[in-house]
Amino acid sequence: MKRLVLMSITILTLFFISCTNNDDTFKVSQELEVHDFVWKGINLFYFWQADVPNLKDDKFANQDQLNSFLTTYTKPEDLFDDLLFDTQNTDKWSRIVDDYIALEQQFQGISKNNGVEFGLVRLSGSNDVFGYVRYILPNSDASNKNIKRGDLFLEVDGQQINIDNFRSLLFSENNSYILSLASISGGTISLTGETVALTKEVYTENPVFLTKTFDIAGKKIGYLMYNAFISDFDQQLNEAFAQLKTEGVTDLILDLRYNGGGRVRTAVYLASMVTGQFNGELFTRERWNAKLQEAIEKDNPARLIDNFTNEILNKDSDENIILQEPINSLNLTKLYILVTGSSASASELVINGLNPYIDVKLIGTKTVGKYVASVTLYDSANFGRNGANPNHRYAMQPIVLEELNKLGVNDKDGFEPDINLPEDLANMGVLGEESDPLLERALNEIAGITIKYFRPLSKFSKYEKIINSKEVLPFSSEMYVSKDKEFYEFLKEKNNYLFR
Repeated sequence: MKRLVLMSITILTLFFISCTNNDDTFKVSQELEVHDFVWKGINLFYFWQADVPNLKDDKFANQDQLNSFLTTYTKPEDLFDDLLFDTQNTDKWSRIVDDYIALEQQFQGISKNNGVEFGLVRLSGSNDVFGYVRYILPNSDASNKNIKRGDLFLEVDGQQINIDNFRSLLFSENNSYILSLASISGGTISLTGETVALTKEVYTENPVFLTKTFDIAGKKIGYLMYNAFISDFDQQLNEAFAQLKTEGVTDLILDLRYNGGGRVRTAVYLASMVTGQFNGELFTRERWNAKLQEAIEKDNPARLIDNFTNEILNKDSDENIILQEPINSLNLTKLYILVTGSSASASELVINGLNPYIDVKLIGTKTVGKYVASVTLYDSANFGRNGANPNHRYAMQPIVLEELNKLGVNDKDGFEPDINLPEDLANMGVLGEESDPLLERALNEIAGITIKYFRPLSKFSKYEKIINSKEVLPFSSEMYVSKDKEFYEFLKEKNNYLFR
């Protein structure tokens, strides 16, 4: 299965292997450039490198033997896919892209978007698919149209959505389409006769979606809906916590129900904003493949650790500081997190990293189970962005490490909620309002309000999930790391490989 995608991090990575022949002037032919980059990058970095026979360090005696192997593949995507380990069960996340410019833009939260974030589902026994609106992005095309959270749709451009056509109807290169809205009545879904015309445009999404404080039963309860760990918005995240702190919040509901992940360092910042009393203590520890793990541990084991911190410090690719400010911390000892089957990677890292320190209560449904992280590899001397091969724009996003908490554990199967409460498509409520069943339940738990009668779930609380609008984007459930130049230069110097 070929997997081309668009999202990741811009990091400086490690190690360059130059190719030599008898006169020390061997050059990999142009048609093999990308294939050579793919094999050598995966051989060095891939987390499951030892489990793939064709990635063994002694698999090829020289560059000519490697070239003979590489020429059996016609496309870089084919080679990349064949070098991955157990893609059905184990590595479901490593990716290759043919345009790293688009990849970098998505990493910054930039994409073509009409502003409707939606999910697609089908009821048992049917091939027909219907959509439901999860939320509308502010200042987007959809924000000016008659469509809102909880709305349903059955048709696109007059065609019923089904299991065979949903990709071509909703996720093709078409920039515009018309949704036919629907409603639930008597246990069935039917068209209302209303339509909404939508147009995609270049859009930058601020993941800090909602920040609010509730006064309930004498408690100041903060609510933050955060939809992606995007480093470009670390300052806005810190500002949200400044607002909560100013408003005297003593309890917090962190809404990660649609957050598929992102940058590890931003997850560290978020956890440090929730707490504050653990500055300098271990939040998460990295475990790389065996050969890189050994090299790092021998040189400086501290390189493997991300600690809680009291300041945001973001740098560009040239190590220039672009943001440095103190973190606004709430010093909480208990946290409620709203989660669903769309909560993944860096969202799960926050849960896992905080678990040994404070009481973390989950409300919703089971999370994805994405416990590993990746880096972006470019075809350059050290696999970094600078000096990338001008002959192509291929880049890779392979899984390179596992994240472990203070206790040395992570949950590979996802985190089960303490209170199981699926979103009911017949009753989604308004985000940030008590009409939202998940938020209402968390508020009642914090306020100590006993609910004698729970609102019954409709038949539309039980459905087969197909996909959502974010999952279709590459790296929608990504977790990636960033390191400084010294880290990659260290690895470049410490590792000796074939064809050096």
